[in-house]
Amino acid sequence: MSPRVELPFPSGRAALVGVVHLQPLPGSPLWEAAGRPSLESIVARALSDAEAYLAAGFDGVIVENFGDAPFFKRAPLETVACLTRCARAVVEAAGDAPVGVNVLRNDGQAALSIALATGARFVRINVLSGAAVTDQGLIEGEAATLLRLRAQLGAGPSGASPIALLADVHVKHAQPLAGGSLTTAALDTAKRGLADALIVSGAGTGFAPSPERLREAREAVPETPLWLGSGLSVENCAQLAPLLSGAIVGSAAETEGRAGNPVDPARARAVLSAFRAASP
Repeated sequence: MSPRVELPFPSGRAALVGVVHLQPLPGSPLWEAAGRPSLESIVARALSDAEAYLAAGFDGVIVENFGDAPFFKRAPLETVACLTRCARAVVEAAGDAPVGVNVLRNDGQAALSIALATGARFVRINVLSGAAVTDQGLIEGEAATLLRLRAQLGAGPSGASPIALLADVHVKHAQPLAGGSLTTAALDTAKRGLADALIVSGAGTGFAPSPERLREAREAVPETPLWLGSGLSVENCAQLAPLLSGAIVGSAAETEGRAGNPVDPARARAVLSAFRAASP
Protein backbone atom coordinates (compact mmCIF):
# COMPACT_ATOMS: atom_id res chain seq x y z
CA MET A 1 0.00 0.00 0.00
CA SER A 2 1.25 3.47 -0.87
CA PRO A 3 1.92 5.78 2.10
CA ARG A 4 0.35 8.62 0.13
CA VAL A 5 -3.18 9.77 -0.61
CA GLU A 6 -4.08 10.30 -4.26
CA LEU A 7 -4.95 13.89 -5.07
CA PRO A 8 -8.71 14.31 -5.68
CA PHE A 9 -8.43 15.87 -9.14
CA PRO A 10 -9.01 14.62 -12.69
CA SER A 11 -6.12 12.54 -13.99
CA GLY A 12 -4.42 13.29 -17.26
CA ARG A 13 -4.26 17.05 -16.89
CA ALA A 14 -2.91 19.71 -14.55
CA ALA A 15 -5.45 20.90 -11.97
CA LEU A 16 -6.31 24.52 -11.20
CA VAL A 17 -7.53 25.44 -7.70
CA GLY A 18 -8.85 28.86 -6.69
CA VAL A 19 -8.19 30.40 -3.29
CA VAL A 20 -11.20 31.56 -1.30
CA HIS A 21 -9.50 34.33 0.66
CA LEU A 22 -11.79 34.65 3.66
CA GLN A 23 -12.50 38.10 4.99
CA PRO A 24 -11.26 38.76 8.55
CA LEU A 25 -12.90 36.30 10.94
CA PRO A 26 -14.42 37.23 14.31
CA GLY A 27 -11.77 37.96 16.92
CA SER A 28 -9.07 39.08 14.49
CA PRO A 29 -7.75 42.68 14.49
CA LEU A 30 -8.93 43.39 10.94
CA TRP A 31 -12.42 42.08 11.76
CA GLU A 32 -12.59 44.64 14.55
CA ALA A 33 -11.28 47.35 12.20
CA ALA A 34 -13.92 46.43 9.61
CA GLY A 35 -16.73 47.07 12.07
CA ARG A 36 -17.29 43.48 13.16
CA PRO A 37 -19.12 42.14 10.08
CA SER A 38 -21.43 39.20 10.72
CA LEU A 39 -20.24 35.67 10.15
CA GLU A 40 -23.20 35.24 7.81
CA SER A 41 -21.83 37.98 5.53
CA ILE A 42 -18.37 36.36 5.57
CA VAL A 43 -19.88 33.01 4.60
CA ALA A 44 -21.88 34.67 1.82
CA ARG A 45 -18.75 36.23 0.35
CA ALA A 46 -16.90 32.89 0.57
CA LEU A 47 -19.72 31.19 -1.32
CA SER A 48 -19.74 33.91 -3.98
CA ASP A 49 -16.01 33.53 -4.57
CA ALA A 50 -16.12 29.73 -4.63
CA GLU A 51 -19.02 29.70 -7.06
CA ALA A 52 -17.22 32.17 -9.35
CA TYR A 53 -14.16 29.92 -9.53
CA LEU A 54 -16.16 26.78 -10.21
CA ALA A 55 -18.38 28.49 -12.78
CA ALA A 56 -15.21 29.56 -14.61
CA GLY A 57 -14.14 25.91 -14.82
CA PHE A 58 -11.64 25.58 -11.98
CA ASP A 59 -11.10 22.04 -10.69
CA GLY A 60 -11.55 22.96 -7.02
CA VAL A 61 -11.08 25.63 -4.37
CA ILE A 62 -9.17 26.02 -1.12
CA VAL A 63 -10.51 28.01 1.84
CA GLU A 64 -7.98 30.08 3.77
CA ASN A 65 -8.21 32.55 6.68
CA PHE A 66 -6.32 35.16 4.67
CA GLY A 67 -7.87 38.15 6.44
CA ASP A 68 -6.69 37.21 9.93
CA ALA A 69 -3.28 38.91 9.87
CA PRO A 70 -1.24 39.07 11.99
CA PHE A 71 -1.36 35.31 12.19
CA PHE A 72 -0.78 32.94 15.07
CA LYS A 73 1.42 29.93 14.49
CA ARG A 74 -1.61 27.94 15.70
CA ALA A 75 -5.03 29.39 15.13
CA PRO A 76 -7.17 30.23 18.18
CA LEU A 77 -10.35 28.28 18.82
CA GLU A 78 -12.69 30.99 17.56
CA THR A 79 -10.82 31.08 14.25
CA VAL A 80 -11.00 27.30 13.88
CA ALA A 81 -14.73 27.33 14.62
CA CYS A 82 -15.50 30.14 12.15
CA LEU A 83 -13.28 28.68 9.45
CA THR A 84 -15.05 25.34 9.89
CA ARG A 85 -18.39 27.01 9.27
CA CYS A 86 -17.10 28.74 6.14
CA ALA A 87 -15.47 25.58 4.80
CA ARG A 88 -18.60 23.49 5.35
CA ALA A 89 -20.72 26.00 3.45
CA VAL A 90 -18.28 25.92 0.54
CA VAL A 91 -18.14 22.10 0.53
CA GLU A 92 -21.93 21.91 0.41
CA ALA A 93 -22.06 24.39 -2.48
CA ALA A 94 -19.18 22.82 -4.44
CA GLY A 95 -20.87 19.51 -5.19
CA ASP A 96 -18.30 17.04 -6.48
CA ALA A 97 -15.53 19.63 -6.83
CA PRO A 98 -12.76 19.09 -4.25
CA VAL A 99 -12.41 21.67 -1.49
CA GLY A 100 -9.24 22.22 0.53
CA VAL A 101 -8.34 23.99 3.78
CA ASN A 102 -5.31 26.08 4.74
CA VAL A 103 -5.14 27.39 8.34
CA LEU A 104 -2.62 30.20 8.56
CA ARG A 105 0.01 30.37 9.58
CA ASN A 106 0.83 26.70 9.84
CA ASP A 107 -1.86 24.93 11.84
CA GLY A 108 -1.91 21.56 10.16
CA GLN A 109 -3.73 19.87 13.03
CA ALA A 110 -6.58 22.36 12.71
CA ALA A 111 -6.60 22.03 8.92
CA LEU A 112 -6.88 18.24 9.05
CA SER A 113 -9.58 18.41 11.71
CA ILE A 114 -11.59 20.99 9.76
CA ALA A 115 -11.24 18.95 6.58
CA LEU A 116 -12.52 15.84 8.31
CA ALA A 117 -15.47 17.68 9.88
CA THR A 118 -16.51 19.47 6.69
CA GLY A 119 -15.82 16.93 3.98
CA ALA A 120 -12.89 18.85 2.51
CA ARG A 121 -10.51 16.56 0.63
CA PHE A 122 -7.09 18.18 0.87
CA VAL A 123 -5.08 20.56 3.04
CA ARG A 124 -2.13 22.86 2.47
CA ILE A 125 0.68 22.85 5.01
CA ASN A 126 3.15 25.73 4.75
CA VAL A 127 5.97 24.07 6.73
CA LEU A 128 5.75 20.29 6.91
CA SER A 129 9.45 19.49 7.19
CA GLY A 130 12.36 21.52 8.51
CA ALA A 131 12.02 24.95 10.08
CA ALA A 132 11.48 28.46 8.73
CA VAL A 133 11.98 31.98 10.03
CA THR A 134 8.78 33.91 9.36
CA ASP A 135 6.97 37.05 10.48
CA GLN A 136 5.39 34.81 13.14
CA GLY A 137 8.84 33.81 14.38
CA LEU A 138 10.29 30.35 14.06
CA ILE A 139 7.95 27.72 12.63
CA GLU A 140 8.93 24.07 12.89
CA GLY A 141 7.56 21.30 10.71
CA GLU A 142 5.42 18.62 12.34
CA ALA A 143 5.29 15.90 9.72
CA ALA A 144 5.46 13.11 12.30
CA THR A 145 2.54 14.53 14.26
CA LEU A 146 0.39 15.34 11.24
CA LEU A 147 0.82 12.02 9.44
CA ARG A 148 -0.08 10.15 12.63
CA LEU A 149 -3.07 12.41 13.27
CA ARG A 150 -4.30 11.85 9.73
CA ALA A 151 -4.12 8.10 10.23
CA GLN A 152 -5.92 8.33 13.59
CA LEU A 153 -8.72 10.33 11.94
CA GLY A 154 -9.21 7.68 9.28
CA ALA A 155 -8.03 10.14 6.64
CA GLY A 156 -4.88 8.37 5.49
CA PRO A 157 -4.38 6.22 2.36
CA SER A 158 -6.44 3.33 3.76
CA GLY A 159 -9.00 5.49 5.57
CA ALA A 160 -12.66 5.97 4.82
CA SER A 161 -12.19 9.72 4.19
CA PRO A 162 -8.72 10.25 2.71
CA ILE A 163 -7.35 13.78 2.91
CA ALA A 164 -4.44 14.70 0.64
CA LEU A 165 -1.60 16.71 2.12
CA LEU A 166 -0.02 19.35 -0.13
CA ALA A 167 3.14 20.79 1.44
CA ASP A 168 5.16 23.86 0.60
CA VAL A 169 8.89 23.71 -0.04
CA HIS A 170 10.72 26.92 0.95
CA VAL A 171 7.34 28.54 1.56
CA LYS A 172 6.63 32.18 0.72
CA HIS A 173 6.98 34.90 3.38
CA ALA A 174 9.72 32.85 5.03
CA GLN A 175 13.34 31.81 4.96
CA PRO A 176 14.50 28.25 5.70
CA LEU A 177 16.36 28.26 9.01
CA ALA A 178 19.06 25.84 7.92
CA GLY A 179 19.47 27.31 4.47
CA GLY A 180 20.20 24.56 2.01
CA SER A 181 19.02 23.96 -1.50
CA LEU A 182 15.50 23.59 -2.81
CA THR A 183 16.52 20.12 -3.96
CA THR A 184 17.32 19.02 -0.41
CA ALA A 185 14.11 20.54 0.94
CA ALA A 186 12.02 18.86 -1.76
CA LEU A 187 13.62 15.49 -1.08
CA ASP A 188 13.07 15.79 2.67
CA THR A 189 9.46 16.95 2.32
CA ALA A 190 8.56 14.19 -0.12
CA LYS A 191 10.68 11.29 1.09
CA ARG A 192 10.80 11.89 4.84
CA GLY A 193 7.77 14.14 5.37
CA LEU A 194 5.63 11.94 3.06
CA ALA A 195 3.80 14.85 1.46
CA ASP A 196 1.29 13.81 -1.18
CA ALA A 197 2.31 16.76 -3.37
CA LEU A 198 4.86 19.56 -3.21
CA ILE A 199 4.13 23.27 -3.58
CA VAL A 200 6.67 25.84 -4.77
CA SER A 201 5.85 29.54 -4.49
CA GLY A 202 7.51 32.89 -4.98
CA ALA A 203 8.72 35.25 -2.27
CA GLY A 204 5.22 36.31 -1.24
CA THR A 205 1.53 36.31 -2.12
CA GLY A 206 1.10 37.11 -5.80
CA PHE A 207 4.77 36.50 -6.66
CA ALA A 208 5.71 33.61 -8.93
CA PRO A 209 8.80 31.44 -8.59
CA SER A 210 11.21 31.21 -11.48
CA PRO A 211 10.92 28.32 -13.93
CA GLU A 212 14.34 27.24 -12.71
CA ARG A 213 13.03 26.71 -9.17
CA LEU A 214 10.16 24.64 -10.47
CA ARG A 215 12.50 22.52 -12.56
CA GLU A 216 14.79 22.00 -9.59
CA ALA A 217 11.92 20.68 -7.47
CA ARG A 218 10.61 18.55 -10.32
CA GLU A 219 14.01 16.98 -10.96
CA ALA A 220 14.54 16.27 -7.25
CA VAL A 221 11.38 14.17 -6.90
CA PRO A 222 9.91 13.54 -10.36
CA GLU A 223 7.42 10.99 -9.01
CA THR A 224 5.75 13.51 -6.65
CA PRO A 225 3.12 15.93 -8.02
CA LEU A 226 4.46 19.49 -8.21
CA TRP A 227 2.16 22.45 -7.69
CA LEU A 228 2.58 26.20 -8.00
CA GLY A 229 1.59 28.03 -4.82
CA SER A 230 1.61 31.69 -5.84
CA GLY A 231 1.96 34.11 -8.70
CA LEU A 232 0.26 32.33 -11.58
CA SER A 233 -1.03 34.82 -14.16
CA VAL A 234 -2.35 34.92 -17.68
CA GLU A 235 1.02 36.31 -18.74
CA ASN A 236 3.21 33.56 -17.24
CA CYS A 237 1.02 30.50 -17.83
CA ALA A 238 2.82 29.60 -21.04
CA GLN A 239 6.15 29.55 -19.20
CA LEU A 240 5.10 27.89 -15.93
CA ALA A 241 2.12 25.61 -16.59
CA PRO A 242 4.04 22.97 -18.62
CA LEU A 243 6.18 22.30 -15.52
CA LEU A 244 3.25 21.67 -13.18
CA SER A 245 0.85 19.01 -11.96
CA GLY A 246 -1.40 21.75 -10.64
CA ALA A 247 -1.58 25.34 -9.45
CA ILE A 248 -3.24 27.32 -6.66
CA VAL A 249 -4.27 30.79 -7.76
CA GLY A 250 -5.94 33.72 -6.01
CA SER A 251 -4.63 37.18 -6.80
CA ALA A 252 -4.75 36.89 -10.59
CA ALA A 253 -8.43 35.92 -10.51
CA GLU A 254 -9.50 38.58 -8.04
CA THR A 255 -10.66 42.12 -8.74
CA GLU A 256 -7.77 44.35 -9.83
CA GLY A 257 -5.43 41.38 -9.33
CA ARG A 258 -5.31 42.07 -5.61
CA ALA A 259 -5.36 39.27 -3.04
CA GLY A 260 -8.40 39.46 -0.80
CA ASN A 261 -10.64 41.26 -3.28
CA PRO A 262 -13.74 39.49 -4.60
CA VAL A 263 -13.22 37.02 -7.43
CA ASP A 264 -13.70 38.64 -10.84
CA PRO A 265 -15.42 36.06 -13.08
CA ALA A 266 -13.81 37.45 -16.24
CA ARG A 267 -10.33 37.34 -14.73
CA ALA A 268 -10.95 33.81 -13.44
CA ARG A 269 -12.02 32.62 -16.89
CA ALA A 270 -8.96 34.24 -18.47
CA VAL A 271 -6.58 32.51 -16.07
CA LEU A 272 -8.32 29.17 -16.58
CA SER A 273 -8.16 29.53 -20.38
CA ALA A 274 -4.46 30.43 -20.37
CA PHE A 275 -3.64 27.61 -17.97
CA ARG A 276 -5.51 24.97 -19.95
CA ALA A 277 -3.90 26.14 -23.21
CA ALA A 278 -0.40 25.90 -21.74
CA SER A 279 -0.73 22.71 -19.67
CA PRO A 280 0.59 19.45 -21.13
